[in-house]
Amino acid sequence: MTQINLVRMSDIDSQLDLSSGGVYNPLGNTAYGAGGEKVGSIRDALVDPQSGAIQYLIVDVGGWFSSKHVLVPVGQVRFAEDGAYFDTLTKDQVRGLSEYHEGQTYAHENQLADERVLRAADVDETTYRQQAFQTPDTLKLLEERLTVNKERFVTGSVEVSKRVETREEQVNVDLDREEVVIERRVVTDAQPVVGAVLGATTETVRVDLEAERADVSKQAYVTEEVSVGKREVTETQRFTETVGKEVLEVNKTGEVDLDADTDSLKR
Repeated sequence: MTQINLVRMSDIDSQLDLSSGGVYNPLGNTAYGAGGEKVGSIRDALVDPQSGAIQYLIVDVGGWFSSKHVLVPVGQVRFAEDGAYFDTLTKDQVRGLSEYHEGQTYAHENQLADERVLRAADVDETTYRQQAFQTPDTLKLLEERLTVNKERFVTGSVEVSKRVETREEQVNVDLDREEVVIERRVVTDAQPVVGAVLGATTETVRVDLEAERADVSKQAYVTEEVSVGKREVTETQRFTETVGKEVLEVNKTGEVDLDADTDSLKR
């Protein structure tokens, strides 16, 4: 095994722009061990400083052992949408791996010791090392999804004004007026008027009569107040569109056995 001076991916990501170079960044992924058991998370990775190619994943195995970080060759991981799967990694193997501390050099003797822990008894060293550092191939299946953008537009307008509407009203008013009342009575015990000559004098009694008359005028009153504004209401409308997605198609030629992982990709 050739000793390579590896560096942490987090230290060179901003310098090499690994994502634009097609290097997958697994930092923060949830880590699962054998049987799909959650064991922790991917804390970082040791990579080739020139290409950024991942060699080892720094796995926080806090789900199995308190505060322990171990290094697992990238060839043993299977990346999925929900995390990183180490399908053959057992708790006993993790117990036997050397603990990694930030900033330390992954010594050659530690690499060999960890290799013995991870390598199955029936796998020779050459085969193991070929598989251990082989970056997993990922086939990305695309799926179309509806994207909805909304824009505002004027659907109409409302103008509020006022106009004069007339109607006839009648009002009854009680008006007082004076009338002349003339009373006449016969004098039964008439007395002579000394010196009176008929027609010698003329007497006139004047009585002014008064009456009320109505003075009808108009006065405006506030009977209603109208406030004009607007409010926003939400209504749900359904839109139908045809979308497509890419599905995995496996073509077999001859007698080929597909492993369980390949079959599980069919939907």
